[in-house]
Amino acid sequence: MSALDHVVFLKFGAYETADLSINTIPLKVTSLSISTNKTIPSLEVPLSGALSGESITAALDLGMASKSVSLQGFITEQAINKKWNGLATEDEGPRTYTPIEIAQMIHSSVDSTGLQTFQSINELVFLYDSKVGEDGNSRTAVSIPFNYASRGEGGKLDNYGTSSRVVKSFPTASTDEGMKGFIRSFETTIDSETIDVSFSMQFEIAEVFPDGKVATKLADALS
Repeated sequence: MSALDHVVFLKFGAYETADLSINTIPLKVTSLSISTNKTIPSLEVPLSGALSGESITAALDLGMASKSVSLQGFITEQAINKKWNGLATEDEGPRTYTPIEIAQMIHSSVDSTGLQTFQSINELVFLYDSKVGEDGNSRTAVSIPFNYASRGEGGKLDNYGTSSRVVKSFPTASTDEGMKGFIRSFETTIDSETIDVSFSMQFEIAEVFPDGKVATKLADALS
């Protein structure tokens, strides 16, 4: 598996540099479940089984699906490196947070919007080992983030039939894009018998608006 200390990360909206140690929260996850549910209108065809003895259901594939990830694990004391782009009162660098401080940080992010880029979380990264590259060829195992991209450029390999203008690139490195979306729910349990904080999380994959980076650009243009 990955040489990194963690394989699951939460990215803040302010994440920009290709470095999973900056503006992220590493998680110790004991269980992770990925759910993909197809949304497709269907209709049973009347009398379709009268002659053949087998009924037929017609379905219209409109390219819709709901995607979510469920996680369970525990939060420990650890260093988190937030880069506030000069907004901090002290020199920026890693800070050691207690388990409850990290839990509070995530709860606070769920309560925020995408406009607060240093507070909101908009991406989940789950690293796994891959032995087949984006070009379909075998390679030495590397850790890449799980997402819904397919191998090949637009119109090629698994992406045959897609448009090259909108197709997303298949990840090639651990710092590539994971799953964009938002935390639907976050629950924590504080137990007097341990200093760690257990948690459960539901992350929904989606294109989230408003985007804090877009709002910042508009504010800078109007100022």
